[in-house]
Amino acid sequence: MSDKKQNKADIFAVARRAKVSISTVSRSFNHPELVNPATRKKIDLAVRKLGYIRNRAAQTIHGIRSGTIGLVVPTIDHAIFAEVIQAFSDSVDEHGFTILIASHGYDLEREYSVLRKFFEHRVDGVALVGEDHSAETYDLIERQEIHAVSLWNYNQASRLSCVGADNEMAGRLAAQHLVDLGHANIGLVFPPTKDNDRARDRRNGAQLILDGVGARTCPEWDIESTYSIADAKEAATKILEGQNRPTAILCGNDVLAVGVLYAARRCGLQIPKDLSIIGIGDFKGSGEFEPGLTTVRLPAREIGRLAGEHLSRSIIGEFEGMRRVNCDISLVSRGTCARAFQTT
Repeated sequence: MSDKKQNKADIFAVARRAKVSISTVSRSFNHPELVNPATRKKIDLAVRKLGYIRNRAAQTIHGIRSGTIGLVVPTIDHAIFAEVIQAFSDSVDEHGFTILIASHGYDLEREYSVLRKFFEHRVDGVALVGEDHSAETYDLIERQEIHAVSLWNYNQASRLSCVGADNEMAGRLAAQHLVDLGHANIGLVFPPTKDNDRARDRRNGAQLILDGVGARTCPEWDIESTYSIADAKEAATKILEGQNRPTAILCGNDVLAVGVLYAARRCGLQIPKDLSIIGIGDFKGSGEFEPGLTTVRLPAREIGRLAGEHLSRSIIGEFEGMRRVNCDISLVSRGTCARAFQTT
């Protein structure tokens, strides 16, 4: 046997160094919430000094949980999910779990494949974004009898436990704000709504308000854009370069709203004098633009924290059954919206 193999630390060495029992070391790994913080700190110090690595595969064979949770998000390219991911990770970490994260690029078939790989790694639970998932994905979760939660969109009829916000109401709030400011010629910039219940619900909510007041939304003012500032900028430029343009543009999220803001500047328009812009999300940095972006705040950190707590505590047996949490949203009025009579 090589010297390297002989020198590999095991759980017995960790227990000896930390001056605790083997069962305490095991409990610290698998149920950290049951171990005194000072004891956990001694064990962690011993682990670091010895370079000890747990054998997750062997533990899974013996029925001990893997200590991992799979998180599947549509994209990690932009700030859309950054805060919710961070808050979710922090929350599950408090209960001794580590996240495995993957994105599916708004492709539900790819999401199903990612989920299968997570199950092959024996994750203890999974978190998905939204309610739009393939029938195979829902069936797989139910057949595996694994703990699961959906984030971001609240739905009282959700097949999974869910922690999110009312995205239809978010669309209604954004549209109502523009209507209250006297805007009747309103453009829409939204991401594709196929397989994206969040975007679909926001758009439906906005459309209900606009239809209710008879607001004018010309077909050429109603555009789709990917979650890209550059794409949104190009699409909005086509609207704003013409003589016939809206006095306000409602965007499906803040990423698209920033793209519209840049398009307006390219076209020489003053915000909000010549054009009002409103987003949805209130992502990190949305208030730092000049002028600051008016938007509807979705409580990303609260959603991530509550979802992580629920899933973790469900896995360790503290929660049972379905849980559906609707987090409050609010309009954040900043500098990109003004009354319609101020436009030229």
